[in-house]
Order: sequence, then structure tokens, then C-alpha cells
Amino acid sequence: MTVLYPAVLALAVLLTAAAIAAYVWLQRRRTHALMAVGFVAPGDRAAAVRRHLPWALLLAALPIMLAGVARPQAEVSVPRVSGTVILAFDISNSMAADDVSPTRLGAAQAAAGEFVAAQPDTVDVGVVVFGDQALTTQAPTDDHDLAVAAINRAKAGGGTSLGQAIMVSLSAITGRPVMLPAEEGAPPPDLGYWPSATIVVFSDGEETGGPDVEAAAGLASAAGVRIQTVGVGTPEGATVEVDGYRLSTALDETLLTAVAQATGGAYRAAGDAAALADSTGGIDLRLTTKKEPMELTAAFAGAALLLLAAGALLSTRWHGRII
Repeated sequence: MTVLYPAVLALAVLLTAAAIAAYVWLQRRRTHALMAVGFVAPGDRAAAVRRHLPWALLLAALPIMLAGVARPQAEVSVPRVSGTVILAFDISNSMAADDVSPTRLGAAQAAAGEFVAAQPDTVDVGVVVFGDQALTTQAPTDDHDLAVAAINRAKAGGGTSLGQAIMVSLSAITGRPVMLPAEEGAPPPDLGYWPSATIVVFSDGEETGGPDVEAAAGLASAAGVRIQTVGVGTPEGATVEVDGYRLSTALDETLLTAVAQATGGAYRAAGDAAALADSTGGIDLRLTTKKEPMELTAAFAGAALLLLAAGALLSTRWHGRII
């Protein structure tokens, strides 16, 4: 515990000591005066309690009240949702399929926008888009309007590399490039520990190549980063036109589920636009604590007033007056 005005605390000690000394001196003077006229106080313990207890409560209230004037503060752990969320969007050709209205990508953008709007300003939001490669289009920021703007700029095209998406998302979280070891058996990079960071992946799960997804998820898990995955599309699938060809595409939940579970996250399927929007409301963010100063003046004042009231009540009851 700390105080804003330590000089007042020192004054409280001096005044309390002076008040106690004055009370003891007055009681001794009273005793001597009574003895001078031949009065001998009876050895009644109950009478002594009734005589001294109201004053004791008053003297106890004095340092507590003055300590409150010194503005005491204590650090308390306040729970809150905070940290960093990276929204990673699959922008491969398959995300142009319309088995989710208006398209898989369009539905994911709308759901992600609602998700960002629901976050407190203690959550920094970043945006990563990925196809064959991945790119951070918005670094983590507490300006959520910038994050929503980056989400809405995404356009479909290319293949899908979920492993690349995880690596670039980790780079956005740590603030430095993150890559898997080039040589087999080499130790993975040490990213530190980021337990307040979460990656939310919106994808149909159709992987077409890139860095090993399992290894990338393991790297995230070692860094304490949880990956939540949201499946966009339907198992029945749809067709999409790419370079004049019509290709079949369907939601692949197996890979998305494995990635989420490898990091302690969860997979949520969304078969239509409404279900996709609902799924983002259930995304589990980390509940962290932050130490914040809390002023205790009110608590000290309340305790002092309670002692004063008790002393006044007892004095009135036992002596017919307030001390």
C-alpha cells in the first residue's frame, strides 16, 4: 500500500501519540484530584471499561481518519478482456463461392466486422489476408475503424496456405518476422510467450500448399498463442469459376479443427451468413488481469466514522452524554 501524502501520515502518528499522552495525563490528574479529597476509586473492571472504552474508540478513529486524508492506495488485480487479436482471412479463389450469401468471403467480412465492433478498446485488432502468400494489411491497433476498413478491402484470388497465414499472424503479434526452420530437425525459433494473443482464422479449409500447417500451429502453441478457426462454407459446397474453368469447392472442417485443437482453441462451423455471424459471438478471448491503483480513502473514512459512532453511542448509553 502507498500514500499520496506521506507527510499527513507522519502527522497522524504524532497527533495520535499526543492524544494518547494527553488522555493518560488527564486520567492521572483526575485520579490525583479524587484522591486529594479522600475518594478512592473502586476496583470495578466493568466501570473502568465504561469509562475508558468510548475514549479508546475515539482515539482509534483519529489515526484512521488522518490516514484516509493521506490518500492511501493499493494495487488490485482487475480482470478484463485484453490483448491482441489477429483476424486472418482466407482470400483464395474458393472464397468467392456463393454457398454462403453473398459469398464466403463477403459473409466472413460481415461477421468479422461485427466481431470487431463488439470488442473493448483494450483489445488491439490486426488483419492478415492469405492466399498462396500472406500479408498483414493492418498491424494490431486499438483503432477498430482501421481494422474494419482493412477487412472490407479484402478480395478473393489465388490458392490457400494456412501455414503461411499462421506464420504472418505470429509476425504481426511479435513484431518481427517469424519463419519455420529451413533445415529438418533444427530447433524452432523462440518467440517468447504471448498468452494474451489470439488468432482467428476465417477459411473454408481447402489447403493448396505452403509451410507445414501442423508445424506452424505447434509454433503458435509454444508461444502461448491460441488459434480459433471459423469454417466458412458448407460441406455440400459449390462451384467457382477460375480462369475460365469451373471448380468444385467444399468446406473442409478436418484441418481447421486440428489447427484449433493443437493450440487449445476451438473450431466453429458456419453454414450460412446468420450462423457465421453468431459463431463470432462465441469466440473465446483471453481474460487477463491488470494491476490498477485503487484509492482507499473512502474505506478509511468509513472505518473512522464507524468507530466514532460506536464511541458516541456507548458514551450516551453509559454516561448520558457524548463523551
